[in-house]
Amino acid sequence: MRPRLVLFGDSITEQSFAAGGWGAALADRFARQADVVLRGLSGYNTRWALEVLPRAMEGAAPADEDPAAVTVFFGANDASLPDRAQAHQHVPLEEYQSNLRAICGYFKEQWPSASIILITPPPIYEPARIRDIYGEDDPSRQAERTNEAAGAYAQACLAVAKELGHAVIDIWTKMQEFSDWQTSALRLLVNAVVQALKAL
Repeated sequence: MRPRLVLFGDSITEQSFAAGGWGAALADRFARQADVVLRGLSGYNTRWALEVLPRAMEGAAPADEDPAAVTVFFGANDASLPDRAQAHQHVPLEEYQSNLRAICGYFKEQWPSASIILITPPPIYEPARIRDIYGEDDPSRQAERTNEAAGAYAQACLAVAKELGHAVIDIWTKMQEFSDWQTSALRLLVNAVVQALKAL
């Protein structure tokens, strides 16, 4: 059988097979070499993902063969601010790290030979979040998440990856190296994942 690459994450992962999505681009990049398996859960944070993890992974890989790699891409929803719209998605920073450890631990127990690649939450363009939530540009409104908060969760993700010895893609930093990061979506992620896989 071909090797499998399992993508596990929130809506950024769930929507990654849409036209121009990073998951679809990975499937195209690894055509005839590996199968890309999608396990995205729109709106989920690490707390909820951990609760459904065994069920979410049903059928993701054959019982007798570990995937080659698993991406873990959570944090955008966890970083929602606790006193704003979408507060129900907020997960405190320390719990976020604990949940990441538990998710990685589950994968290592189930698939010992699979490489785990953590991906930090992306940067937040706050005017776009205001439009998304309220349907209009209104400077008096407050975004339900901020780039500063996303950066703190990105640093927390990096720390967990270092602690556990897993590969990590710092998409929060990488995207902001480009002047048009606010509109570049996650196209940069494809190259970063490919490079991470090559380094395994």
